Formats: sequence, structure tokens, C-alpha cells
Amino acid sequence: MEFLMEIMTEEMPPVHVKGALAQLEERLTEGLIANELVDRNDSYGKISVFGTCRRLIVHGIFVEKQQDKQATIIGPPKSVAFSDDGSAKPAATGFAKSQGVKVDDLEIVKTEKGDYVGINKIEEGKPTQVILEQILPTIIGTLSFPKMMRWSDSSFRFSRPIKSILCLCDRKPLRYSVNDISPTNHTTGHKIYSPKKLKVETFAEYKVLLKQNRVVIDPEERRIQILRQAERKLVRLEAKLHPDDQLLAKLTYDVEHPYVFMGSFPQEYLKLPLEVLSTAMREGQRLFSVLKGKKQLPYFLGVADAYKDPKFLIRKGNERVLKARLEDAKFFWEQDVKSSLKEKSKRLDQIVFQERLGSYQDKTDRLKKTVEYLADKLELHREKNAATGAAELCKVDLMTDMVREFPSLQGKMGGLYAKDEGYSIPIWKAIYEHYQPVSLDDSPPSSLTGSILSIADKLDTIVGTTGVGVEVTGSKDPFGIRRNAQGICKIILEKKLSFSFPRLLDKIINTMKDRLVKEKGDVKSYVLDFFNGRLQHIFESQGYRYDLVKASLAPGIDNIYHSYLRLKALDSLKDSPQFEPMIIIAKRVNNILRDQSKHKVNEELLLEKQERELHTTFSIIRDNILPLIAIGDFSKAQRMIFRMRSSINDFFDHVLVMADDKKLRRNRLALLQEISQLLGRIADYSLVVIEG
Repeated sequence: MEFLMEIMTEEMPPVHVKGALAQLEERLTEGLIANELVDRNDSYGKISVFGTCRRLIVHGIFVEKQQDKQATIIGPPKSVAFSDDGSAKPAATGFAKSQGVKVDDLEIVKTEKGDYVGINKIEEGKPTQVILEQILPTIIGTLSFPKMMRWSDSSFRFSRPIKSILCLCDRKPLRYSVNDISPTNHTTGHKIYSPKKLKVETFAEYKVLLKQNRVVIDPEERRIQILRQAERKLVRLEAKLHPDDQLLAKLTYDVEHPYVFMGSFPQEYLKLPLEVLSTAMREGQRLFSVLKGKKQLPYFLGVADAYKDPKFLIRKGNERVLKARLEDAKFFWEQDVKSSLKEKSKRLDQIVFQERLGSYQDKTDRLKKTVEYLADKLELHREKNAATGAAELCKVDLMTDMVREFPSLQGKMGGLYAKDEGYSIPIWKAIYEHYQPVSLDDSPPSSLTGSILSIADKLDTIVGTTGVGVEVTGSKDPFGIRRNAQGICKIILEKKLSFSFPRLLDKIINTMKDRLVKEKGDVKSYVLDFFNGRLQHIFESQGYRYDLVKASLAPGIDNIYHSYLRLKALDSLKDSPQFEPMIIIAKRVNNILRDQSKHKVNEELLLEKQERELHTTFSIIRDNILPLIAIGDFSKAQRMIFRMRSSINDFFDHVLVMADDKKLRRNRLALLQEISQLLGRIADYSLVVIEG
């Protein structure tokens, strides 16, 4: 049985459309599963969602009704229902009558409380149509959006006012209501080019009719159309679009029928950097830059919700607005370069970074100390001077007119102005890239100089804002703490930077002096826990098993890169025949040591042959493993741990750990504690899940 629903609204932002489609798919699937309407073997219950800026569309093939169920209905106790001679009492006849059966149809059902009278009945499953009419109003009414509207006198809230709902089940409209809007079997074509009413019965018909009336419902199809039209426009120029996946994604959901148009602008503006030109085009007008090689051409491409532009009104309007924006950008550039970055830096103390954390000059002073420390710890002696120079100038572009107009160019403009002034490549590139990465999909800085500056800047923000009481919640992260933490992790992991993370935190906390409100120890503990959570998210999103991730992070994140190496080693050895037996032994050791106080091994009390052999084997392996742990070779370290397995097994087979003699018992516990402590330096094996 086919299901089709379309919620038509006034124009919604792209983020609202994508969010609502995800919620519709998830909640309707949950509703179908809860009502036993999903048959995975026959693909019934599978849902597809589509959307435009004006439509939220759901399509699916569902079973016609719930499966019938056999149910046993329990009545009164046997002793109450029947006499000793088997004749029915009033309780039996009353129960039979209430169930619509004869007394002879009643059965005796044995329960934990004794024998009862019962009846086996078939409960007929509800039709899918009835269930959908019950659950859809709630699903639609509880969709959430970043910003919601109310209209008319209703308290109902949605992204934008709902105009109509099309909802068909087996070709017939369902009967329910959302904010006094009842579903019909009608939709309409494109708002401007074909607003006529269209009657539909099936999804195939719906899709074809809308396409004929200038609406493409599939976002992927619209995206491909945009790229193909753009490619055709650029063939004669032998050019390509400036890559901008975010803009393409927005434009895909911004239109119902994509029409790509090309425009031009005066060549005099080509003197501006590509970053400025592309930003001026993207922000406000959502236009693509056109490149030949790595150079900007005096052209742009835009996407309109149309199917033609016979009088070139769309193109001319965009050209007129863009020229004014580029003229402004040209003016900003010329004004900004009249004074040097050094001169501008003198005014950094006039811009507040955060009320308690001081000005951007204060932040700059902290960054210089942090990058020097990091460069020393990473033995980046050649990069140290460049990193310090970049740290001194990296926030100066906040003083420029260009960044005030285009805030997204922070960092990049500083790098471009430094390049224009003749600073060395390591310095201007570090400034240019120090905000990278802005997401897990973004690239980290290309140079080590930029990488340590980026880490210093992001961590200064995280430690500082945490220390003055700024809290991060699921919907509130004003300083981008979550994003900054992920950026630091990405840089460390991709650049393979090995250093003590807690010591770096100590250094940054000390640069804050008395500015922090919280206790230094509490700040450090919170930040470490926060990064632990971010690393767990990153590793699991990369496809690693959750239990291996937890086991690798359990020893702590003294060295973030080593946490990854621990995980990689665990993952590579998980299929080894020695892996599970070693995990079982580690769990056994942990169970024995639970709630035991600390003890120290006395070799003179190692009386049994097996405990002496275990101690000798452990001592040799420990001396070989510790240097491997120090350099992060956890794969080899874990393989060496496997060599202890037979000695530990022999120990458990022949030695009584919990001996009656108190001294022997403590000594054997101490030996196991030392083994457990060494294992814990590599991973917490007790957190690894063993099937069965």
C-alpha cells in the first residue's frame, strides 16, 4: 500500500528543510515500528523523503494492516467459575457472555497464581490508514526548527505558515487535521510559473506532474541539474566553479526549479584577492566565483528559482548589486593597506575578547607564550620564530574594514595583508590558516607553524571561557568550544603531534594568571573530560568499535596522538586468536582486585614456582614495554603483553591468590596490581566487550 504526504509551506530556509525531513523520516519510522507495521523482509515500511524550499515530502510502501494476534484473555479463578461437579457458576457465564462466546468455549489456563478460566481469541490488527491518522498529527505538530513562527490566532508553531497538506494512503486522502488544515489529494505546481491545482493519486504521477509544472522534488536531482547547467555555461571559457560545497547545498534547497545564469563584473576588481571576490559574491547574493586555473575571471554564476530569463532581468539585477559590493570591497582594501599590521596592532587593547579574559592584546600575549612552549616541546626550533611572529599579528585583521564587512574572512585577511606587506611565507600562511579547521570535514593548517598557532588559539579560548564559567549545552556554544576542541584533535591526529596535553593545559592556565573564576584544578579536569568526549565522538564517527574506543581512552589523554595509536593497535589486534583470551584474563585480574587496598611486592614471599615465574616474566616484559609506550608503539607493546598470558594462567591454576596467610595474600594481590597497572598503561581491557 502506497503512502504519500506533502506539507506545503511558505519558503523555508535550507537548514529548516533538511532538519524537518530528517525528523519526519525518523519519527514516522519509529511510529511504524511501534505499531508493528514494518516488515523488513519484504521492505514494507521503508520511507523516502524529498524536499524543496516550499515542500516536505514523504513517500513509503506500507503493509495494509497490522497482523492479527492470538491473545489469551484471563477471567475469574476456576474455583469461582465452576462448581466441583463441573457446572458453570454465574462468574463463568458472565465472563463467556462478555467475550461473546459460549461457556463450552472457555478453557482452563494455568498461571503462577493457580488455575483460571480463559479464552483464546484472535485480535484483529488495525488498518494502517487508521494508525497513520492517529500518529501523523502528532508527528507534524512536534517538528522543531531553529526558529519557529505562529500565524493567525493559533498557538500552533512551525518553520513557516503551512498552506496545505496532501496525504494519500492507497490513493485516498487520510482524515486528520493539523492546525485546522485537513489533507486533500491536491498539490500545486511552481508558485510563480505554474500555481495551478494538480490532482494526484500515486507518487509516480505526483513526481511527473510536478516536474511538468516546474518543480523538481529530489534535492540530488536539483544539485546535478545545477552542476550540469554550470558546466555548459563554462565550456566556452574553459573555466570551472570556485569549489563551495556549502553554497551548493544551500542553493539546492533554495529552489524548486534551478536555473543557472551567468553574469560579469568590471575587470578592475580582479586586483582584489580571490578570497575577497568569492566572499563578496557568496555572502548576500549566493553567487559562485568562476576560475580558470587558480585565477578569478570577471564572471560569476548564480542559481535562480526559475526556468528562463528572457529579458536578462535576473542577470542584470545581480550584476548591479555585485558591482556595488565589489566597489565597497575595493575601498576597504585600499583603506586597510594604508597602515601596516604593526601599526594596527597597537589598537588591539581596544577590542575586548571576553570581559574577564581581557582584550585581544591580552590574548595575543598569551598566544606568543603558548606557541613558544609548543614549539619547544615539539622540537620545532626552525618554526619557533615564525610561530611567535604570526601569533603577534594573527588577530590584527579584526581592526580592518574588510573583516568588519565580511567577518567570515577573519584570519584569511590577516594572512593576505601580511603577504602584501612582504612577510615570510611561514608567517603569513600561519596567520591565514590559524582558524582552520572549522569542522571535521575542513582541512587543518598546511604548515606546522600554522598548526601550533591554531592549537594555541583554540585551546586558549576553551580554557579561558571554561575558566570564567561559560557553559556548553546541546544548543548553546557561544565561543564555539565544541568546534574548537574537534579542530585541535583533528590537527594533532593528522599532523601526528606527540606532546603532553595536560602540561600544555597547565601552561595555558598559568598564562591566564588571576583571570579565571574557577579553581585551576577544576578547569583542567573539565577540559580533559571534554576532550575525552570529543575524541570518543571522532573515533566512533570514523567507524571504530565503541568498546575499543572507551578502552583506548580509559588510560587518560596525556598524549592525544597516543590515544589514537592505542585505539589503532587494539583494532588491528582484535581478530588475533590471542586477543579474547587476554581480555578474559584482564577482566579476571580486575575482578579480583576490586575494592582491594594497595600493596607492594616482596620477592622473598614469592614461594610457589608459578608466582616466581610470573614475576620474572612480568619484570622482563615491563622493562621492554615501557620504552615502547613512551614512543607510542602500542601494537608491539600489546603483542608483548600476550606473552604473559600462559604465565598468568599457570599462576591462577596453581596458586591460591586469596590465601589464608595474610602476608601471602597481600603479596599475591600486589603482584596482580602491578600487572594490572602495566596493562592500564596500554588500554583498559576490562571495557572490551567479548561476545557470549
